[in-house]
Parts: sequence; structure tokens; C-alpha cells
Amino acid sequence: MSDIKKMYTTILGDSFPMDMTVSFGDQTLVYRKKTWKITGDDGSVDERGLRYGENPDQEAALYELVNGNLALGDCKFIEPGNGLVSGIAVEDMLQVGKHPGKINLTDVDNGLNIIKYMVDKPAAVILKHNNPCGAAIGDTLAQAYDKANRCDRIAAFGGAVIMSKAVDKETAKLLSENYLEVVCAPEFEDGALEILAQRKNLRVIRMGGIDRLANFEKYRFVDFKSLIDGGLVVQQSAVNSIRSVADLMPAVTTYKDKEYRCEREPTQREIDDMIFGWAVEHGVTSNSVIYVKDGCTTGIGTGEQDRVGVAEIAVHKAYIKYADITCFDKYGIPYADLALEIEQGKRDKSQQEEIDAKVKADRAGLPGSVMISDAFFPFRDGADVGIREGVSAILQAGGSMRDYESIKACNEADPKVAMMFTGQRSFKH
Repeated sequence: MSDIKKMYTTILGDSFPMDMTVSFGDQTLVYRKKTWKITGDDGSVDERGLRYGENPDQEAALYELVNGNLALGDCKFIEPGNGLVSGIAVEDMLQVGKHPGKINLTDVDNGLNIIKYMVDKPAAVILKHNNPCGAAIGDTLAQAYDKANRCDRIAAFGGAVIMSKAVDKETAKLLSENYLEVVCAPEFEDGALEILAQRKNLRVIRMGGIDRLANFEKYRFVDFKSLIDGGLVVQQSAVNSIRSVADLMPAVTTYKDKEYRCEREPTQREIDDMIFGWAVEHGVTSNSVIYVKDGCTTGIGTGEQDRVGVAEIAVHKAYIKYADITCFDKYGIPYADLALEIEQGKRDKSQQEEIDAKVKADRAGLPGSVMISDAFFPFRDGADVGIREGVSAILQAGGSMRDYESIKACNEADPKVAMMFTGQRSFKH
């Protein structure tokens, strides 16, 4: 068992070259492998790159774009000198914990991909396996992180947290109460690092580039997908074009010469949640449906093959996570531990029944949420899932042959549900 544990902390090393060159016709991009000289607990200095890839037996390397200005068609891609994750220097690793692995850095990268749309506010995104498990904005950074953590306290265990503002002592205290792999922020105020140091293996990364993340909204990068035959699919990266109410479209369609229009207009709060939710969707694996309310996720469904199924999974997860946080607030233990202790005869069954009754009465906090779908609903059944749970508004891409069915579902709801279209799909694979 000790050897199995050791493989997760051992630096595998890699055989990848220091430089990589990619040519597009007569244009060339030059990348340089990132390594860091890190001092160990015994005082030894070890210069290595990534600890390992997605698994401990996979070599991996991180490369930073250092030269080349690629333009293809009307698209001019991001230029050198804009390094974020690939530009992390050893002095930015304020607390190393362990050498970073591939997953740690890709989680941070996708967190930046989401939070770049909300850097004007205190915002926090918690990710696991490259998907957000909680995202929120707040009046303070501590409030934003606490809201994001309470969305899914279970999945946040061992996660990566990316924040838009400098970490103060109040936020650091909340962070230190969880087991986290990575905390990334533009800066850390006096006293914050001393609090975070209580977590020995936590990686603390200062990333000054977060302050200019808004500039990255329109930057495109070359997105590579490798195939098992050694081939490549190359595409432009996605850009979120839904940044204000002016970018939203009314839910209107025509079917068999009859116009169908959503009868209820969204409130300002619902519009704000639509904009926030679409930004979060930008970093969620497809097919996906999420629920958000008051600038915070209430349920996240990711990576499913059918849309109604992922809408149902997001609801199912919302109930599980709501039960857990309700139990933790009342008894200081996870819901699963409560159930186990009841099974073992250490607690009374009435405690679980009380939690279950509250979750059912509150409907997991879903009523009033805005339902966000990263693509159109092919049938109304997906929209009906959210409507049954009490969502007050829906945002979807639109463009389905059966858009009229989803519009009818909103108009038939009691109370009526607002719906808007984005005219943009937000798939991520």
C-alpha cells in the first residue's frame, strides 16, 4: 500500500524536448517547456516540469508560447507574452506543496476560462476534473468562495479554487477549513499565507495576470485535439459572445405558419443570472445543463449524452448536495456520515428524517433558479424538468425544430416561466 501511495507523490519526469515548433504553412509557432527549480523540505533543489500527466504512469510537459504571431483567415490568435498557467514562475508558487501535475494546471486553466467573464466582481470557481463544482460572485471574496463551496461541498474536496481578487485573511480562513489541492489568486494580503500554510500540501499560486483577464475575453488560441491514430483536429477556441442583455434574443419561433413567443419577460435578477450562468457554461463539459440563482450555481450537470438526462442529473445532484450542506450546518458532519451513524445505531433516525423533510420542502433551493442549457432543447422534456422544480427562467441556444414546444412549456407553467435565446451554442469537449 505504501508503494501505491508513493506513486502519487513521485515526480515521473519526462522525455519531451525543451522546445516545440508547430508550422502552419509559412507561419511558425515556437513553444518552450516549463520547468521549475523547487527547494524540497530537505533543502535539495530539484528542477523538473510537470509531476506527471493525467495518471502517474503518463509523462507530460507544459509548454509556453514564446514566439510567433499566427493569423489564419480573419482570426489573429493570441500572441506570446500573455502567459497565465503556462507562464507560472517558481516565485509565483508561494507554497509549493507538491510539484504540480497536469490535472492541477488544467483545472486552474479552466477556472480562468470561466472567471475571465467576472473579474470586475469578487468571484470564485471551484473545479474538479476540469469541471466547475461550484461558482459564485459575491459582495466580498469570502462570500463568493463560501457560496461556491456550499454549492457542492462534497466535490470541492481536493479541488482547485480560482479567485478574481486578492485573498484576505477572512477568505484564507475559509479556504484552510477545506482540503484543497490548489488555490490561485492575483495576490495574497498580509497574513493570508500564514493561515493557508496550515495545509501543508496545498499549492498556493499567485497569478498577477488575473488582473488583466478581461483582455482574454476575445483572444483566441489554437485548440488541438489529438486522435488515437496520431492525427489532429485543430480549431479556433470558443468565445463567449453573451456579455449583456443586448446580446440576448427573445424566445420567438414560427411553426406551421404560427408564431410562438414566450409571454413572460425576465426580471433584472434573472437576466443577471443568465449572463453569469452562460459564463459558467463556457467551462462545463457538454452536454450540460446548470441551474443558477443570485449569482451562484445551484446544480451542475455535465458531460451527458442526452439533454433531458443531464437536466435530471443536475437536479439529482442539487438535492444530494443540499442535503449534505443542510446536515453539515446542523450537525457538523456530512449527510453520508449521518446515515452511516444511524445505521450503526449511534444516532436517531429522526435526525435524518428532519434533514430529508427540509430538503423536500425547500426543493433543494432550486425554485427561482435560472436554467441554463448549453444548446437547444430538441424536445420540451428538458425544459419541463426545470419547470417542475420551480425554475423562473430558462436560457438556451434556440434553433431547434421544436423550439415552439419549449416556449409552450414556459407559457403553460404556473407561474409562467421566462425564456431567452442566445443564438450561440456553447459546447465544450
